[in-house]
Amino acid sequence: MESNLPPVGPGVEEEDEAIRFLESVLEDDSGFCFDDAECQSPTSPNEISAFPMGPKGESESDKGLLMRQLVLSGVLASEEIYINQLEALLLPMKPLKATASTSQPVLTLQQINDIFYKIEDIYQMHKDFYDKLCPIVQQFDNTTTVGHLFQKLASQLGVYKAFVDNYKFALETAEKCGQSNIHFFKISEDLKVKGPKESKEQPRSVTMEALLYKPIDRVTRSTLVLHDLLKHTPTDHPDYPLLQDALRISQNFLSNINEDIDPRRTAVTTPKGDPRQLLKDGFLVELSENSRKLRHLFLFTDLLLCAKLKKTTVGKHQQYDCKWYIPLADLVFPSPEESEPIPQLHATPDHEIEEMKAKISVLKSEIQKEKKSNKGSSRATERLKKKMFEYESWLLLYSPTIPFRIHNKNGKSYFFLLSSDYERSEWREAIQKLQKKDLQALALSPFELQMLTASCFKLRTVHNVPIISHKDDDESPGLYGFLHIIIKSAKGFTHSSNLYCTLEMDSFGYFVSKAKTRVFRDTTEPEWNEEFEIELEGSQCLRILCYEKCFDKSKLNKDNNEIVDKIMGKGQIQLDPQVVQSKNWHDDVIEMNGIKVEFSMKFSSRDMSLKRTPSKKQTGVFGVKISVVTKRERSKVPYIVRQCIEEVEKRGIEEVGIYRISGVATDIQTLKAAFDANSKDILMMLSDMDINAIAGTLKLYFRELPEPLLTDRLYLAFIEGMALSDPAAKENCMMHLLRSLPDPNLMTFLFLLHHLKKVAENEPVNKMSLHNLATVFGPTLLRPSEVESKGHTNLASDIWSHDVMAQVQVLLYYLQHPPISFADLKRSTLYYSTDV
Repeated sequence: MESNLPPVGPGVEEEDEAIRFLESVLEDDSGFCFDDAECQSPTSPNEISAFPMGPKGESESDKGLLMRQLVLSGVLASEEIYINQLEALLLPMKPLKATASTSQPVLTLQQINDIFYKIEDIYQMHKDFYDKLCPIVQQFDNTTTVGHLFQKLASQLGVYKAFVDNYKFALETAEKCGQSNIHFFKISEDLKVKGPKESKEQPRSVTMEALLYKPIDRVTRSTLVLHDLLKHTPTDHPDYPLLQDALRISQNFLSNINEDIDPRRTAVTTPKGDPRQLLKDGFLVELSENSRKLRHLFLFTDLLLCAKLKKTTVGKHQQYDCKWYIPLADLVFPSPEESEPIPQLHATPDHEIEEMKAKISVLKSEIQKEKKSNKGSSRATERLKKKMFEYESWLLLYSPTIPFRIHNKNGKSYFFLLSSDYERSEWREAIQKLQKKDLQALALSPFELQMLTASCFKLRTVHNVPIISHKDDDESPGLYGFLHIIIKSAKGFTHSSNLYCTLEMDSFGYFVSKAKTRVFRDTTEPEWNEEFEIELEGSQCLRILCYEKCFDKSKLNKDNNEIVDKIMGKGQIQLDPQVVQSKNWHDDVIEMNGIKVEFSMKFSSRDMSLKRTPSKKQTGVFGVKISVVTKRERSKVPYIVRQCIEEVEKRGIEEVGIYRISGVATDIQTLKAAFDANSKDILMMLSDMDINAIAGTLKLYFRELPEPLLTDRLYLAFIEGMALSDPAAKENCMMHLLRSLPDPNLMTFLFLLHHLKKVAENEPVNKMSLHNLATVFGPTLLRPSEVESKGHTNLASDIWSHDVMAQVQVLLYYLQHPPISFADLKRSTLYYSTDV
């Protein structure tokens, strides 16, 4: 096999000369060819389109012929890329062999043979296959056969068996050589791979380790193309039995080779030659110097490394910059009583988080509309995507609040903020599992640290921050609406405990806690049987965590002033829209550390959940016009509203997440039935009931009114009033709209308004701001009529972004307004009016 490399004689004796020669060869962008024979590029899209494509006259055989050629053209394109990768890998081999005979070799001959073992054979095998397949595809018709080529390629897979068996040793040898020889390290980090012949792509820079993995990746996917070809090959075609035989050989080969291939990608070696494996990595927010920084955390078998991605110019290879590392032998988790309080963290106000979510939803809607109108990508779409990426990155950085502290017993502490207790538990458990082994203290030299940090880019398993912008268009957008879930019972506990569960849902790329069961005391088999209604915002995954409640106040966490409860188990499931969206309840079980939690769930879309259906029983209060209820009761504000508010103000005003945390659905239904029946025991029931159930009953009452409290008739006027720019005009308009409400509606609204302001006064304790409360109640008190809502786009995310954002803003305006009294409002002179 001829080479276009210049001859190198044994007289080259100085190492620097050999290195300069070697690097000059590798920097030559003209490429490196092992064979002067040229082959035309595979069939281009324009040539393929010349095949008969008529929708009416096209026969089944024509379709099959076209599909076979499309598959084979894809094979050729893929083979060309693969051959270019193998050529790039082999490019330094001959110069390295030439320098091996000098007095100062870069590598020994044995090391070269170990690293490049069987690469030449694999290259030649695929080059022969490509050269023979290419002209056949160029002259493709119904009589063309290719099965013999695939059968021959499959019969040569034994070469791959030898490569796979040596693969780990090849990687370790290359790693050791890179650690001991800086010249080889530089070479192996910057190999040039040519683009396809017809493309104008510049050669790409790829590492030797990445290229050594290419044959592994190739062989594990070898059966896929055979499946595709067989699918579009008639059974009476001469190729069919040959392709079947090739598939059989490939499948048998794959089942016989060591299946533990992929984990080898995560392996590096220490200077002593010991294996160091990457076990976990991910993006976390670090609190550093009182500011939030997005970091990529890498957990290796012997150390934890924190890095950030360097900013690089276009076309440059991305790299990580190590911020710090802790040997696992020195890493400790300080107990709550041992940890020093962190400097004051300025938490992002909840209303800013909600506003950013709304902006992201609006942008997502605009991107979808832009794509439809332009039938694809456009500059406007790219600008919108860039803006959405900025918003999502901000949300990712400023939304986490759950503290996660680690400490180097020989140095300083490091502090992270997470969005999910599940995530915190995963990191803690993974580290503690490794610490059970006999770990030795270690210190990396600057060169070793540089090597390890450089490997992070290749080894990482999490490539992108978890935001919508990084999702492909064909990925599931998730579910928008409400998930109804019943947490039934749990089994598998070894001792009696005080047990409860929390539910986490993904929302805008990260997980948040959405609901919590009551504590079931002193049991090994808790039976909660509690139902929750959880709002979904593009959600795809449900997590359930089971805790043992701690009542020991000495366990108070100084990071957030909360008692630390012990996680007994955790698990997660993907939400399958086909299963979840059925009308019936779907029963399921999550298994976690030997514990089994039984639950049921069903999904309802947002428009169905908020659809108002008048009650057929006018003797009750739910689903009955507010004017009918107040007239019957001879009251200004319905009894149910007054009693629920009184109870919340009596014992729920300091409850964390009041009105946001879901109450138990069965308790809410019990209270609903009692109010509808005008039960004499209602006051006793209220005093005994969980406060979140009472808050949920009040929300349910407003949601089930035949029309919203602020009425269908005035909906658009409220929205238009909020859009006014002049503060005086807005004030007059918004007050006029309140005066336009029926008296029972207005009295009830003002009564509720006064209560919600009182709740917000306790925000430091209950964590419920005016904006939080507006977000909870806005879409319930104010909603377009069914006629108006039909004019909206069908995207569920659009319904959330446009309607909900406007509804929240209307209620927030009144919550932020100075006190409004019914009498003063009715006496006020109208300076500004609008048609309503």
